[in-house]
Amino acid sequence: MMADHYLRLARKSAAKWAFNRQRARGEKGNIMNRETPVQPTLEALMAGYVRRQAEAEALGLGHGEGAEVTPYEAGPVQPIDPKLAWDEGLAALSYFGIAAKGFKAPTGWAQLVAMAEPQIAVPFCVGNYPQLVRDFHKLLQQADWTPQRHVDSTPVNAPAVIEWAHKATSFPQRIFALATLRLAKQYDRARGLASAAVPMEWQAAWDNELAALAWQEGRADAARTLWRKQPPTLPIRFNLAMAELFIGGGTSVKEELEAVMADLPESSAWHHLARLYHTLGVMRIK
Repeated sequence: MMADHYLRLARKSAAKWAFNRQRARGEKGNIMNRETPVQPTLEALMAGYVRRQAEAEALGLGHGEGAEVTPYEAGPVQPIDPKLAWDEGLAALSYFGIAAKGFKAPTGWAQLVAMAEPQIAVPFCVGNYPQLVRDFHKLLQQADWTPQRHVDSTPVNAPAVIEWAHKATSFPQRIFALATLRLAKQYDRARGLASAAVPMEWQAAWDNELAALAWQEGRADAARTLWRKQPPTLPIRFNLAMAELFIGGGTSVKEELEAVMADLPESSAWHHLARLYHTLGVMRIK
């Protein structure tokens, strides 16, 4: 009975996070009754969809070729809007003292987002976005999340990303190159950037990226060690709590995530991902 109670809490958190994600995409509608929601008309959906696509294309963030996108997806897993993914992928920078607005997405970003596989343990860093966590059923039914740290190391076929990253020799493009190569599982190429000269103002964000690279490669303990050496900015605190949750061994995961949630605006999808992880922490401890 207690397990069922916390499972319901987790589902509620997941539903709230998913709703926030949809709202952030610009889907506006009047919900007259939560039991019988009124869906917008087809004309309104199409108009909004076309408008968002035009805005995204102007920023180089249109959906990649081969991505199946519909104005209204009724299924449990929806295609990720590359513009929203890019906005969320820049969110960590502000906590390292870097103004993130105006940065254009790398070439091939939309295709990379379209090919992204669902993840469970997502660090707060450049290029990552909470919408990578979208297999809620698997997440909430899993009794032990530790095995989820294992990752498929098969590189993604993303020649446009690789070509762009090879030409990225200055900042901020260099940190975007590291992030996109990591997401494409081009780990050897990403590690090849690790020794790059880094401007002082980018050093903290860069160190966080190197830890995130270790995490995605499956070197979770090494990633946690790197995060522990860094100043406790909000992304680092998020990542340490996330690592303790999925690796195990932490005794204050709930309290750490509660503090992170308090410092993240509720309008942020990262806030709701922290809330989801917090609920998982409650379930694990109970």
